[in-house]
Amino acid sequence: MVAGKRAVAEAIRAGATNEVLLADGATRTQGMREVLQAAAVAQVPVRSVPRAELDAQATHHQGVVAHVRAPSLRSLSERELAAFPFGLDAIAVVLDGVTDPQNLGAAARSADAAGVSMLITRTRRAADVTPAAIRASAGALLHLPHARVANISRAIERLQEAAFTVVGLAGDADVGIYDHPCPPGRIALVAGDEGRGLSRLARERCDVVVSIPMRGRVSSLNASASLAAALYGYVLPSRAAGSVVGTRR
Repeated sequence: MVAGKRAVAEAIRAGATNEVLLADGATRTQGMREVLQAAAVAQVPVRSVPRAELDAQATHHQGVVAHVRAPSLRSLSERELAAFPFGLDAIAVVLDGVTDPQNLGAAARSADAAGVSMLITRTRRAADVTPAAIRASAGALLHLPHARVANISRAIERLQEAAFTVVGLAGDADVGIYDHPCPPGRIALVAGDEGRGLSRLARERCDVVVSIPMRGRVSSLNASASLAAALYGYVLPSRAAGSVVGTRR
């Protein structure tokens, strides 16, 4: 189940929705009209229900909820990660123990917007793909290929075997994103959890570790903000026009 106008619209477009529940008397805003149009195009049934029924299912639902098929949320295994057909200029994002669903969703949203080919997270001590995470991702978690692995260090090693240069993000790194040019070819960005940052083993596996310059009074950014800054301030500017970034492969 996903809630909120943008997340529901994306769930419909992803072909993941069984049914849309609309609150009786819901205002036909532009966002709601997009939901109804997407449902009409995809021939997804829309059913009006009392608002109290939606309140019982989700918070901040904005008057609309979608029931989503479970197979659409299936994550890839470590073996499938190793066999994934990455493009020559592919970008992967690795989240090392991010536990906040809102942070997971925001990171997925930034990754999807930047044309990232795959999101990789841990199976244990990490945020799962919940309705809150899907809503925070604006539905990106329903589109973005997502591998969940038991061992992040081993997943990084698999990416390196697939010709990825692995770049860790850490506030205490000796060089910043403006000091170290982004390597060519396949890039994997690794962001740590909200409190401790990169784990020791994940950091040791990275080919290079860089920081995001902090010029104000705040000393750090959370994982999703760091990821967005690195994608748009470090990786994407290094890509020549006409690269395959954004094709998912």
